[in-house]
Amino acid sequence: MTHIARVPLSRRTFLRASGAALALPFLDAMRPVFGKDTVAAPRRMMAICTNLGVLERHFYPAETGRDYALTPYLEALKDFREHFTVFSGTSHPDVTGGHSAEATYLTAAPHPGTASFRNSISLDQFAAERIGHQTRVSALPLVVSKSGNQSLSFTSSGVMLPAERSPAQVFKALFVAGDAGSVEKQVEQLRTGRSILDAVADRAAALQKQLGSADRAQLDQYFTAVREVERRLVIAEEWERKPKPKVDAPPPKDGEYLLEKLGAMYDLAHLAFATDSTRLITLLVKLDGFSEHIPGVSSESHNLSHHVGREDKLKELKNLELAEFQQLNELLAHLKSSAEGSATLLDRTQILYGSNLGNGNNHDTKNMPMLLAGGGYKHGQHLAFDKQNNEPLPNLFVSMLQRLGIESDKFASSKGTMRGLEMT
Repeated sequence: MTHIARVPLSRRTFLRASGAALALPFLDAMRPVFGKDTVAAPRRMMAICTNLGVLERHFYPAETGRDYALTPYLEALKDFREHFTVFSGTSHPDVTGGHSAEATYLTAAPHPGTASFRNSISLDQFAAERIGHQTRVSALPLVVSKSGNQSLSFTSSGVMLPAERSPAQVFKALFVAGDAGSVEKQVEQLRTGRSILDAVADRAAALQKQLGSADRAQLDQYFTAVREVERRLVIAEEWERKPKPKVDAPPPKDGEYLLEKLGAMYDLAHLAFATDSTRLITLLVKLDGFSEHIPGVSSESHNLSHHVGREDKLKELKNLELAEFQQLNELLAHLKSSAEGSATLLDRTQILYGSNLGNGNNHDTKNMPMLLAGGGYKHGQHLAFDKQNNEPLPNLFVSMLQRLGIESDKFASSKGTMRGLEMT
């Protein structure tokens, strides 16, 4: 019998064609043939901020430790109970200023909103300075918003790095290559139904013949995800280009579709991680102005956050926030279903989800709602700290940096690592 020696694929293998360059996920064929597996398992991080707070009654468990009862919001993540940790009683010391605290979600710089305020480096950029060179995109700031490119990412001098709010632009930046003409040609082909996968079909077919069954199955799953993202982007762009009908009726509240935009960003984050295009992503979910196309929500989000205890507003706000957690569940599911060697993307990706406001109704910045999923920790617990004398949230940031393989014992106002949070 003739044996054909397998030549390992490079972790940076691309499928290329005119106007397209599609990075590949991590495959078994990328491991060395002989001896110990020396391929470093990449660690990743995504930090998400929903900017108007989270209703405490539907988020925080009443019990501490591991045997807590799921709250309505955590019920949406029930399949991942053993893959996340809930934190209560944490905040950024000396961070005040209500909505101004959006700028300090990942920096913990004190007293935003004051005349003397100067921001500092954000968690993702601190990490990017140390590991960003390992990927094509050192760090990727994203935003879901009605307008503008506000970001969670700040340089060491406190300058905000603009976020990308167009999923189509992110997709082109990550997966469409070539000069301006070839890029536009590939984008036009997407609009007419031709996938990037069509452009690299011959190369993909040749590659699959070299792979084992597990790798072929993983590649098929990845290609399916690429086509789904392309489909979403084409639909969104088609609506933007279609002429709008003229009506005599007065205009309703202006808005875009929050859940579709959020889902598209999560899909892109999944693909960016799967292809190791970047290992650091931030996403600001700026809810101001959103309302429509969310079941059970008819009022504008910012207005709902100032519910002043009204039950009708609280009911709508619960529906809005629950929809956000359901979208988060989809992201975790995609990461969990994507194999990477003997682990999954979720095992190696830290997903931080929370808000700069502990209470959106009165702009309180204490007791920030925080959840950390994935990343290789001993999850499945509610870590509850003193709600009057909060644990510094930057302690969690230090733990996250160390999980990324960064040797750091200090970030912003930290006092150490996060107590009670252990790595696997």
